[in-house]
Amino acid sequence: MRHLSLPCFTFGATNCRSVNDRRIGLSAGSSSSKRVEIRAMRAVVQRVASASVEVLSSQSSSVSLFLLTSSSDCRRLQVEGRLVSEIGPGLLVLVGVHESDTDSDADYICRKVLNMRLFTNETTGRGWDQNVMQQNYGVLLVSQFTLYGVLKGNKPDFHVAMPPQKAKPFYDSLVDKFRKSYNPDAIKDGIFGAMMKVRLYYPKLC
Repeated sequence: MRHLSLPCFTFGATNCRSVNDRRIGLSAGSSSSKRVEIRAMRAVVQRVASASVEVLSSQSSSVSLFLLTSSSDCRRLQVEGRLVSEIGPGLLVLVGVHESDTDSDADYICRKVLNMRLFTNETTGRGWDQNVMQQNYGVLLVSQFTLYGVLKGNKPDFHVAMPPQKAKPFYDSLVDKFRKSYNPDAIKDGIFGAMMKVRLYYPKLC
């Protein structure tokens, strides 16, 4: 599944192995060949001039995310008042891990995020022409299990998200994939399982 809402992008990989399009599967035994979406790892990608994250606690059961705008040029991640990660212009990526995710899903997310042409080519002036690596920008990854929240009545349920004991090493391996695919110093990440307040800055359409 992919949703588009400029300048923020949400997309996902899937575990569908039987068709060429990894994002769409066919329901078994359906005479109408109804198309069924198979959900897996999700990423919300936001272009930023800068941003900040303050981690309030390490209780993963109640992560709360706040997105605020400002004219500041500082992108930073703060944990309980302590700065732990910082980037300038680049991408803020919220990552939700599904219980059925595999390494191939992580490979897909890594490849897509690093190759999405979201930036203007300063030489030609052409918009939506270059990826984050061509611009030598930073990438900040933040784990966000609430991307797999669904409502049961009026109460959110996160049962399809990968359990924390499995999700942490899986998320860490995703961060490693990004660092091996790009400049390691350009890849930053947050604190897995922490309650975070996120500030991102985009004073203009970058």
